Parts: sequence; structure tokens; C-alpha cells
Amino acid sequence: MKGKKPDHGRGTALAASPESHGTQIKGRLWLEKHGETFLSWGRVVLLERIRETGSIAAAARALKMAYSHAWTLVANMNRLAGEELVARTFGGKNGGRAWLTPAGEAAVAQFWELATKFQEWLQGQDT
Repeated sequence: MKGKKPDHGRGTALAASPESHGTQIKGRLWLEKHGETFLSWGRVVLLERIRETGSIAAAARALKMAYSHAWTLVANMNRLAGEELVARTFGGKNGGRAWLTPAGEAAVAQFWELATKFQEWLQGQDT
């Protein structure tokens, strides 16, 4: 399906309030630093796929994402974090590999904690 973005398991909203009178509050969560997106649902899923596969290229393939886009996202997250969230080795006989650093693991955990609080807050809203 050319032109249509793949669904990476995010759905259309991170959370939604209970429907009341036909109205519902829906929301997505992302963190910014210096006006740039630092972490979002999709970026955290990319980090998790890197953890699972040990490879930025394999993570990109799993998410039906161009490797160059995945690499750009990782580089931007590392830059905005001020430290590596993803460390890597390059090529060679057996190819390179990538893994989450302790800072990367902490960023993923913190994002999901915030997402849970956000979902709980939205669930408590009555429109």
C-alpha cells in the first residue's frame, strides 16, 4: 500500500477516556527536548526491537521502516539524551550489532511509566 504508513502496533491513540454523551478524549504522548521529539511510542518501540533483535537494521525491518529512518531516529535520540541510548559495533565478518545501554533501558522504562500515568489520567476524565 504505497503512501500509507504502517501500523507499528501503536493504534490511533495511546489512551482514551470513557465515552460520555458520544464524546471521548484521546491522546498520544511524546517527550520533547529543545523543541525536538525525543521519545514517543514509535521511538520506544524501535528501542525495544533493537533490544530484541540486537540490530538496528533488523529492528527497522520488523517495523517495516527504512534503515536510514531508524538510524536517524536512533542518532537523534542519542544526541538529545546527551549520551548513548543505543550502542553499537560496526560490520566485520559477522556484521555489527546494537544494544540498549543502561540509559536506554532507563529511558524505555521511564516512558512506559509516564504512558501508564497518562492512560490512568485519561481514564479518569469524564467528558
